[in-house]
Amino acid sequence: MALWFECKVRYDKMQENGVVKRVNEPYIVDALSFTEAESRIIEEIKPYISGDFTISAVKKTKIAEIFFDQTGDRFYHVKYNIITLDEKSGAEKRTTVLNLVQASDFDSALSNFQEGMKGTMADFEVAAIIETQVMDVFPLKLGVKQPSEASAPAAE
Repeated sequence: MALWFECKVRYDKMQENGVVKRVNEPYIVDALSFTEAESRIIEEIKPYISGDFTISAVKKTKIAEIFFDQTGDRFYHVKYNIITLDEKSGAEKRTTVLNLVQASDFDSALSNFQEGMKGTMADFEVAAIIETQVMDVFPLKLGVKQPSEASAPAAE
């Protein structure tokens, strides 16, 4: 299971009207620790930002899963409840879960979420869909050496 961190990157961005403005944009990365998250976001955004930038914040998220759609240009938080029955009391129990869904609009976010949940055996209900300010998501690339692995000496 992935551990997702939200990293905020502060840099000077050229606006469409030609004015340079200081922005603080959130990105999501898959990492095992705060240190790895900071290292990964620096490596991922370096090619896209010219000039100086700083990582202004790194925090763990409560995102359980991310559903990608390469045609989508926005990210939506989909908050849903998993409904289970307590066998002793017979009462319904709701557990809230948060997913991130990439989509181009609200309707496709709901559609992409439902498509991603197709194989789920549990009953669930969507509680909220909210557009986020997340600029991009960087999942861990399996099979690709991370910067820390590339410099480590080989074990004999």
